[in-house]
Amino acid sequence: MSRFDQAKMLMKVKKIQKELQNEIITVEAGDGAVRVEINGEQAIKKVRIDPEYVDLDDIGQLERWIEDAIKTAIKQSQKMAADKMQPMMGALGNLGL
Repeated sequence: MSRFDQAKMLMKVKKIQKELQNEIITVEAGDGAVRVEINGEQAIKKVRIDPEYVDLDDIGQLERWIEDAIKTAIKQSQKMAADKMQPMMGALGNLGL
């Protein structure tokens, strides 16, 4: 692969990384009690809790909803990143990355 092709490929990868930074995934748990927003690079942007759903006598349930929402958001973010990077994987191997 020529240097020009390598530079072109790296520019495409950087473009995808920028797109992933701007992609936001929203996941809810507990029928809307908890909402997590995460970007395509697995950076959590917001966690929202609807106080109407919070039972102060069962904080454990709220904690489980938060954990579930975060786990699901991360999985969806990872899948989105993998899907966007899939076409590039063969070419990246040729670059030694």
